[in-house]
Amino acid sequence: MTQFYGKTKICYGVDAMESLEQLAAKKAFIVTDQFMVKTGFVDRVVSHLDRRGVSHLVFSDVESDPSLETVTRGAKLFLENRADLLIALGGGSPIDAAKAIVYFAHKASEDVVKPTLVAIPTTSGTGSEVTDISVVTDKVNEVKIPLSDELLIPDVAILDARFTRTLPPAITGATGMDVLTHAIEAYTSRQANAFTSIYARYAIRYVFSYLLRAYRNGDDMEAREHMLLGSCMAGMAFNNSGLGITHSIAHSLGGMFHIPHGLANAVVLPQVIRFNSFDVGIRFQEIAQMLSLPAATVEEGTSSLIKAVCDLNEAMGIPARISMLEIGQEEYFNNLEVISCNVLNDICTQGNPRKPSKRDIIELLKLAW
Repeated sequence: MTQFYGKTKICYGVDAMESLEQLAAKKAFIVTDQFMVKTGFVDRVVSHLDRRGVSHLVFSDVESDPSLETVTRGAKLFLENRADLLIALGGGSPIDAAKAIVYFAHKASEDVVKPTLVAIPTTSGTGSEVTDISVVTDKVNEVKIPLSDELLIPDVAILDARFTRTLPPAITGATGMDVLTHAIEAYTSRQANAFTSIYARYAIRYVFSYLLRAYRNGDDMEAREHMLLGSCMAGMAFNNSGLGITHSIAHSLGGMFHIPHGLANAVVLPQVIRFNSFDVGIRFQEIAQMLSLPAATVEEGTSSLIKAVCDLNEAMGIPARISMLEIGQEEYFNNLEVISCNVLNDICTQGNPRKPSKRDIIELLKLAW
């Protein structure tokens, strides 16, 4: 049986934040980071809660790549306050942390009524505002842990491109390439279907049309809005289809070497497209044709797509190889066995169109270096 599931109510546009005032709630628990507090973004959220007389507590301790310790601390505070509305404000890290807090709080005390979960993304990258996935980091063992549960799917996603306006070019580029990776892997996944393909194709088209514009001019609000929508669409796609080994590798590189997730995806994606081309080359040809790239044959379409991805990376100053990241060569090659095992055990690998062996992963990692 093939199925497509979409639970999240998506509110977007200039008046999207007003949807907060329509929620029935008495107490809100806001999960965010210090940057959101300092920029006044949290105050914007609070102002809408104040209009409805909803009390609130702000948990702003979320760090980049939220740790198990942070999530545990947040879950304890959430349980103590018994809020009926949980608002995640920020990039992938605060949203992942908020979702994990709901998950662990529920596991710790099943008598707790699940709060209404609202996600307000401030980056155009993770698509976490519509997915059942949260990634937390075990910093002791230096590994990222993907959680997957229907409980993690937000009830409401508020997409307001004004929150993304202050993103620096480098972060705009890296998070945008995360969107592209989500969309391409969703489109070529083992579990891809008619509905996921529609969302994935639109997301791919939006990235190639608007990412470079957003990178070059942060005030280009048309580009910002389309990237935010593309990120959400890609999230809807991969939440149903799964992803692939680009993400599995990025998870391991991030956990071990602290490479930003979107950046790791961007660097590895061309090699993974080449690796998967024997099995789903026709899908890469379809993407190339959609983008009006040379694609008379499967081989030409695949090569054109790889070149287009590499050109987009280069235009945004994203390195072409892992060796150009801040990773020592000896440390990298000494850990290839560990990385390959992490990749094979990663939940994202299940969706990869070509089933890899440990040797396949090691060879791919060597080529990507």
